[in-house]
Amino acid sequence: MTELPIDQREYNRKLIAEFRANGRRLEDRPLLLLTTVGRTTGKPHTSPMMYIRVDDKLYVIASNAGAVSDPDWYRNLVAGPAVTVEAEGEEFPATARPVTDEDRPVLWTRICERYPFFADHQNGVERKIPVVELIR
Repeated sequence: MTELPIDQREYNRKLIAEFRANGRRLEDRPLLLLTTVGRTTGKPHTSPMMYIRVDDKLYVIASNAGAVSDPDWYRNLVAGPAVTVEAEGEEFPATARPVTDEDRPVLWTRICERYPFFADHQNGVERKIPVVELIR
């Protein structure tokens, strides 16, 4: 018997609804909602994703589950870095700043020490997976 593929949009829609219904929190993982403006449509797009706090800074990783291309939300924030973040029980505007090549190695090592699957994602693709700081 063949398993049906996951409808990612439907999964995200349910996850976003659950997250908001629980006061912008989930107990089982560090999750946030990132709303970017579509680079071609100009419409807001909300994406659920894991976040990481390092030295009181908030980061998201554009691993796209190890896909060969950057996720749409990353391409959107590069085109327009003004974003909205929903995390830890609150919603706030932020500026998305991709981490520079100079700062990335030490930060990437710290991220992979905590979450080794990000190293697996990086090892499976040729692109350098972007790390993005979300600045309140």
